Amino acid sequence: MIDRRGFLKVSAVAGLFPRVTLAEMRMDPASVRWGSGIEPLVRLIEDTPRERLLEEVASRVKTGLAYKEVLAALFLANVRNVQPRPVGFKFHSVLAINAAHQSSLAGPDSDRWLPIFWSLDSFKGSQADEKKKTGWTLPAVDESKVPSADKARQAFRDALENWDVEGIDGPTIALARYFSQNEVFELYFRHGMRDFRDIGHKSIFVAGAYRLLNVIGWQHAEPILRSLSLALQYYTGDSPAKSDLSEDRPWKFNRMIVGTIPAGWTQGKPDPAASRDLLIVARTADSEAMAKKTVDLLKSGVSPGSLWDALFPAGGEILMRRAGILSIHAMTTFNALRFIYDTSADDETRRLALLQAVSFAPLFRGKLDHDVKLDEIEPQTATLDEVFIDVSKDKMSASRKVLGYLKEGGDPKALMDEARRLIFMKGMDAHDYKFSAAILEDSARLSPAWRDRFLAASVHHLKGSQSPDNGLVPRIREALKA
Repeated sequence: MIDRRGFLKVSAVAGLFPRVTLAEMRMDPASVRWGSGIEPLVRLIEDTPRERLLEEVASRVKTGLAYKEVLAALFLANVRNVQPRPVGFKFHSVLAINAAHQSSLAGPDSDRWLPIFWSLDSFKGSQADEKKKTGWTLPAVDESKVPSADKARQAFRDALENWDVEGIDGPTIALARYFSQNEVFELYFRHGMRDFRDIGHKSIFVAGAYRLLNVIGWQHAEPILRSLSLALQYYTGDSPAKSDLSEDRPWKFNRMIVGTIPAGWTQGKPDPAASRDLLIVARTADSEAMAKKTVDLLKSGVSPGSLWDALFPAGGEILMRRAGILSIHAMTTFNALRFIYDTSADDETRRLALLQAVSFAPLFRGKLDHDVKLDEIEPQTATLDEVFIDVSKDKMSASRKVLGYLKEGGDPKALMDEARRLIFMKGMDAHDYKFSAAILEDSARLSPAWRDRFLAASVHHLKGSQSPDNGLVPRIREALKA
C-alpha cells in the first residue's frame, strides 16, 4: 500500500496528476456520500458509448481533470452498474481497478494513465454485458432499513452470520455514515476471508476496496460498501448458515484452533528450513493439516514471515504445475490475505488471515498436471530480452532463464519493470492486471532466498515480448496527446 507521501511523490514526478493537498486526502466523517461534484463525471462514464469514452475522458484530463477524480468516478460507475453476484466474470471490471491503480503508481511516467484508461474500457464491456443479461443497477437506498449508529454493528454482524442477503444493505449504509474506514473494515476483513466461494474474489474485493478508498476518500464509501456487502453474502444452493459445506470448513476449523497460537506469535525468528518444510507439506496436505502444521511452527517460535515465505512460492508452484484460472487465483488471493494480515489491527483477525491462506492452498492445488518442484529448478544463463521472448513460447524455459538472469547479477527491478510494461502493452483481460500487480508487489515482501524463485514461477502467467498487443495503447496515447 502506498502512503500519502509516496502518492504525492509519484504524482509530482509523473507530471500527470495534480498535487494532492493534506485537506484533500483527509477523511471528513460528516461527508459520507458521493456528492454532486463527482456525479457528472460518473454519469459521463456511464452514459458515453464505449467507442467514444476514452477520448471524452482524455479531453477532460488535458484540461485539468485529476487522476483521483477519474479513479473515484470509475469505481463508482462500476459498483453502480455491475452486479457483485457472482463475485467474478463480468464483475472483474470492479476487481481489477485496484490492480490497475497499483500498476499505474508503479509504472513509468510515460505510461501512467494506461491502466486506468484500460479499466474505463473494461467497465464499458461489463456494463453492456450486465444490461443485456439482467439490467441490474445498484438499487436506491431504503431509509426505513437503515439502523441507528448504536445498532449498526450488531445488525451488520447478524446479517452476515445468518447469510441474510436482504438484511445486509441497511446496516451497511449505517456503517458508511457513522463510522471510520478502519472501524468498518475490521468487520470486512474478518468476513471477507471466511469462505472459499468465488475462489478468493471476496477477499480480493475487500482488500481492493480498502486500498482505493484510502485514495479517493471515505466520502465515496456508501455505494462501494453496499456492493461489497452483497458480494460477501453471495452463495448458491442451501444457506451456509444452515449447512456444513466444503467452502466453509476451513473457517470453522480455524476458528476452533486460532486460540492455540501463543501470545507473542509475531515475534518468532526467521527460519528458512521451516519455509522449505511448509512448502513440501503444501504439495500433498489437506486444509486441516496445513493449518495444524502452521500452528505447530508458530508454537515452535518460527516467524510468521517464514510461513508467508513458503506460501507464496507454494502458489507459484501450483501455477507451474497446472495452468488455469484456479491457479492464478491462488496468487491473487494470497496477495489479498497478506494485505489483510498486514493491515488489520485485530490480533485474531491477523491469525485467521494466515490460517485461511495456508488452508486455501490445497483447495487451489486441486489435481495437478505436472510434477514440478520450484526449489529444484536449475538456472539457465540468459539476458532480459531472452527471458521475455521465452515467456511467449516456453514458460518452463523462461522460468529457468529468470533464475539464470538473476543469479548472474541481473537487476530484479528491471525484470519487474519490463513485466509491468508488457502488461500495459499486451494485457487483454482483468486477470493480467490482477495477477501482475499481485506478484510484483509480493515479490518485494519475500526474503531474498525465495524472491528469485517466486519471480521464476510468475512468468507462467505474464506476457512475453512476442505476445500480441492489446490494441488500446495507440488509441489512449492519441487521445491524451497535447
